[in-house]
Amino acid sequence: MSISEVNTVTTVALVESSSDPSGLKLVSSYQTNRIGDPSDLVALAQQVQKADEFIRANACNRLTTIAEQIRFLQEQARKVLEEAKRDADLHHAACNVVKKPGNIYYLYMRTSGQRYFSILSPKDWGPSCPHEFLGAFKLQHDMSWTPFEGIEKRDAEINIIDKLLSNQIALPQCAEPNFQGLLN
Repeated sequence: MSISEVNTVTTVALVESSSDPSGLKLVSSYQTNRIGDPSDLVALAQQVQKADEFIRANACNRLTTIAEQIRFLQEQARKVLEEAKRDADLHHAACNVVKKPGNIYYLYMRTSGQRYFSILSPKDWGPSCPHEFLGAFKLQHDMSWTPFEGIEKRDAEINIIDKLLSNQIALPQCAEPNFQGLLN
């Protein structure tokens, strides 16, 4: 690579030269300011170019990580919105009993299209179930609904969270401070 090729690829900034930096006369300005061999300029240019490539690669890697996190968060947001819509729809289903958190309710649809909750499962109805069974849901304490297939998993997650919280809340008792010795 020639010096002219180096200049087209990248520019190298050399330190400004001065015969008396900071007001002090140099012994030999030739020794301190000489550029030296033209291959030194090539090596400097290659070093700058390599640094630029590393910086670009590092920035690209970090931006790729951020893009992956954004996609993950978008997916999480989509799930939250879907669950919120499902929960709202279920809360608006007809029901003749006061729904209590912790209980499982069974969703049916009449021939008229009306959806309603019942405390009777299809098993309780037996072969004479009068309406189409749509699914079973557990009403959680935060008023969200968990589909029957996910109840066991959700309960396990809640138990783990409860254990973590009880470990955080049950902090050891500190002894009462004794200020009597300080007052005498």
